[in-house]
Amino acid sequence: MHRRSRWEPYRRAGRAAAATAAAIGVLAGCSDLPGEEEVRYAGDYGGHEPLAVVGYPSVGTLRTAQEVVWRTADGDTAELAALAAPGTARGVPAATARNWIAAFGEGARGKVTAEFYDEGSKRQSVVLYFHATGQIKQIDIRTGMGGEDRDWYVSMDEPERAAATAVPSWIPKTPGALGSRSVP
Repeated sequence: MHRRSRWEPYRRAGRAAAATAAAIGVLAGCSDLPGEEEVRYAGDYGGHEPLAVVGYPSVGTLRTAQEVVWRTADGDTAELAALAAPGTARGVPAATARNWIAAFGEGARGKVTAEFYDEGSKRQSVVLYFHATGQIKQIDIRTGMGGEDRDWYVSMDEPERAAATAVPSWIPKTPGALGSRSVP
């Protein structure tokens, strides 16, 4: 004879409540199921080294910086170039993406710290520190101006390798040294 757990009536009631809530959600047209973009983001998040953060990113600048690092790590030129700001000269984002991947791909596959400078409601300067290679890369992220396909974009106008790998003199060698404030 099978002995019933004293918790079995509560488990059955919980399962019934969950099934009822799911049915109501379907009938009401509500869905908590993630969309394609959320599923892709979750896969990317789980498939890459976590990004360390210094400063105060907005949701948009953090997500965009993560995507830059992930696409660079994956060597995905087309997806990286797709993050470019509208109006960038034809072919320049792809050339810039190739430069970034060639220069920073190895570092992007390891630990990366992103320092977000100033506040990020409209635009934000982000400095990426690639720990495995000791490299530093500064990028600029801005919000769309309306009518674009995406909410946030990256300035990608570095078709020359020297420009892509140059480090501005104001950037410190270690994250947090300026308190995440740009030099005036």
